[in-house]
Amino acid sequence: MKNQRFFNRKFVPAAQIRRLWKGMVISMKTVFINGSPKKKLSVSSYLLGIVRMLVSGEVVSEQVRNQNDHKRVLENIKDADAVVIGLPLYVDGVPSHMLAFLKEMERFCLEHDIRLKVYALSNGGFIEGRQNKPLMQVLENFCKRSNLEWCGGIGIGGGVMLNVLRIMFFVYLGIFVLNVVFAGIQTGNWLPMDAVQHFAKQLGIILFFNLGVFFHSLRMSIAINKGVGFGVKFTRVLLPSFLFILAADFFFVIISIFQGGIFKGWLAKK
Repeated sequence: MKNQRFFNRKFVPAAQIRRLWKGMVISMKTVFINGSPKKKLSVSSYLLGIVRMLVSGEVVSEQVRNQNDHKRVLENIKDADAVVIGLPLYVDGVPSHMLAFLKEMERFCLEHDIRLKVYALSNGGFIEGRQNKPLMQVLENFCKRSNLEWCGGIGIGGGVMLNVLRIMFFVYLGIFVLNVVFAGIQTGNWLPMDAVQHFAKQLGIILFFNLGVFFHSLRMSIAINKGVGFGVKFTRVLLPSFLFILAADFFFVIISIFQGGIFKGWLAKK
């Protein structure tokens, strides 16, 4: 009888709490909007992808490249709880095609009385993440005009280098797989330690350079899942400035030699 009286009290069993929490998470919808004009391999898509993997509930990915995308994206945010906007830094501000979209989004949200939590991920070629501060202020003002809740964002410096490191990871992974296959065929050793050690070393370097981005992305994803503000944070690729300048100069000299041909196809119309 004592146990029966205990269970008759207004306590919610742990299993029921888990079911309620699971239901709340599933009902949450977060729309990730990629504001890069590039069709693929953009820094914005990379950064959004990191946060997207850590966000619970329904996750929708969209991209805004021109006016043809506006209607589709706006219809998708009608029933969303949060929006995460990823975009590059252009002349210390928001790219012109995204300004046009934000203007349309402001009108749409006011007309339909949409209340969203807005987060942002911006990146620039500058080494210092604080170069993204004016862009964050633009987005904060946009939220005030649109009656949306500005929850903050991450301003990231050295975005191009982070993107190159992402590509290099797959290059190193491919080389590692080839070394394993060749070693297995020639010697029967399908786990050559020299190849494992070399790949682990390269992976460690890439992870180190991305530590600031990974740390703040984790914090932002936690804030999105909780539905709370994140504030504005700044980070950068973890490379000394004088080395970054040398690497950037070398990279853009190579691009100039090829007249941009290496990446020209990313922006070409199909």
